[in-house]
Amino acid sequence: MDAYAAIIERQGGEFVLDNVSIEDPRDGEVLVKVAAAGMCHTDLTVRDQYYPTPLPAVLGHEGSGVVEKVGRGVTTVKPGDKVVLSFSYCGTCPSCLKGHQAYCPSLFPLNFMGRRLDGSTPITRNGQEVNACFFGQSSFATYSIASENNCVKVADDAQIELLGPLGCGIQTGAGSILNALCPEPGSSIAIFGVGSVGLSAVMAAKASGCLKIIAVDRNADRLELARELGATDVIDANTVNAQEAIVAMTGGGADYAMDTTAIPAVLRSAVDSTHNMGETAVVGGAKLGTEFSLDMNNMLFGRKLRGVVEGSSTPQVFIPQLIAMQEAGLFPFEKLCTFYDLDQINQAVEDTEKTGKAIKAILKM
Repeated sequence: MDAYAAIIERQGGEFVLDNVSIEDPRDGEVLVKVAAAGMCHTDLTVRDQYYPTPLPAVLGHEGSGVVEKVGRGVTTVKPGDKVVLSFSYCGTCPSCLKGHQAYCPSLFPLNFMGRRLDGSTPITRNGQEVNACFFGQSSFATYSIASENNCVKVADDAQIELLGPLGCGIQTGAGSILNALCPEPGSSIAIFGVGSVGLSAVMAAKASGCLKIIAVDRNADRLELARELGATDVIDANTVNAQEAIVAMTGGGADYAMDTTAIPAVLRSAVDSTHNMGETAVVGGAKLGTEFSLDMNNMLFGRKLRGVVEGSSTPQVFIPQLIAMQEAGLFPFEKLCTFYDLDQINQAVEDTEKTGKAIKAILKM
């Protein structure tokens, strides 16, 4: 199958658009004609080799499209089905069998190795292998080989070009609230960093009935959007000590906090902005080996810190729930999205990473 793909060839480089060849699906695999793919911070951290996915590689892990062909043994989707592509997991380990697919022990090799577990790759360029299978999909291309496990079937009338970001970034933000922290109605939460993940958390916190939702960022436009989406208070970290402000406005500290920034000092502020018995979720993906410190005596007073991957989600359950919430007007994630053609991928990177014009860039194929 001939396809067109965006390829990262070297660390920190731009995406290069080129023609590639994609294999037919093997047992348990699905060939998807990609309609669109969201751009996630993780794509850029891999570009910079914070995670050691080998290059050259086709990235992209928030794909959506239509099933073109299925391999032997696939039963949950068929040609013609609309699907959202999410992360890959084994489906057979104790974590997966208990519904904790995001904590599958094979998560890293399945999603970041750039190869199938047998070492093969479904993509070649001019007869040379290109690393793929990124999050089990490599969806910065017109066609994608996915696994059955990371295909989520959606309705035939679904607005498929919009839905790809539900597979990772938006799922991560919303799921960290709805599946992991599970704040009680009337509770308070501080969300540090309101990019696409943080803003998704803001919307989910509002849907959960949080009474005080505090958004912290350095970007005034994003803080304004956070308020529109449900934040009751916003803090510009350029001018205000966020930790002190949160403790003051909540009468001693927030019930919950969430850090999306992957900056150790910000994570420390998030934890310290909660009251005794408060709980903080760390969501941002830092460079491998990054460490942080906390005051042990502060933690003794019942505070909790938990890591959250992919919103602690079972994609086949949670993504349809998010779509239903969006259709009901409770989760308007479309307000985060800016569309680009695949050929504009480097502009989308600049608008996302440098200028902040795009919160969630979606590449249309």
